[in-house]
Amino acid sequence: MVSLCRAQVVGWPPVRSFRKNALAAAASSKTKFVKVAVDGAPYLRKVDLKAYAGYTSSASYDQLLATLQDKFISHLTVRKLGNEEMKLVDAVSGTEYVPTYEDKDGDWMLVGDVPWRMFVETCQRIRLMKSSEVVNLAPRSGR
Repeated sequence: MVSLCRAQVVGWPPVRSFRKNALAAAASSKTKFVKVAVDGAPYLRKVDLKAYAGYTSSASYDQLLATLQDKFISHLTVRKLGNEEMKLVDAVSGTEYVPTYEDKDGDWMLVGDVPWRMFVETCQRIRLMKSSEVVNLAPRSGR
């Protein structure tokens, strides 16, 4: 009788099953919308990152930039530099914007630095920062 009672005892609070259910629900979601902001723009947009899952990693990033170009300002053009660095350039003012994202830890990272699947899992929001502000995000050499 004692062994039967021990088998029926359930820990409280049932955090473990709650976490399992939450992770399963997040993994099964077919969409992941994140907010996108542009420095100097008074409005935000939302983008579904899982909509680009059928592409290869680099093509997914290219499609994301094309979508950002369409959603915000039609005179933004995509410019790819060496080392796969990507920028959006405002053709009217000449201002360069670099796509960055906030990960789960609250750190701002450059879009394209990690594989696409990892980016989708960790991205909380996207911000097109002016190039002058991105200097602090770049990895420092010589350390």
